[in-house]
Amino acid sequence: MPVIHEKDIEEKSLPGRAMRWLVTPEKDASKYTSMCVIRVPVGGTVRPAHAHPNGEEIIYIVSGHGRVVIDGKVDDVYEGTAVLFPQNSVHMTQNTGDTEMKVACFFAPPSDISTYKFFEDVDFPD
Repeated sequence: MPVIHEKDIEEKSLPGRAMRWLVTPEKDASKYTSMCVIRVPVGGTVRPAHAHPNGEEIIYIVSGHGRVVIDGKVDDVYEGTAVLFPQNSVHMTQNTGDTEMKVACFFAPPSDISTYKFFEDVDFPD
């Protein structure tokens, strides 16, 4: 279906976020992309650090603010920020604000949790 509303998608609880996969090849017959929305609670960190060996991810901060780490480099993010996570870059997102952070995540080619490579020992640098 080409029109999808997040309230119609089941939300899954994962470490540091609640996630809804809005666009996937399996349910939407998308050939070139997938998309999810995550909610990161105050003080939450999307864990574990991970990479996408098969493609890229772009995130867009819909609301709230925090920071991202990409291959050890930390940058602040806030509402209206877009971030490219290049293929194979090890990254995480963290909410450093006082309200929930909402993030739209776009993947090309299509991705899901099964395609992530995890790095349990990576954290935000001090």
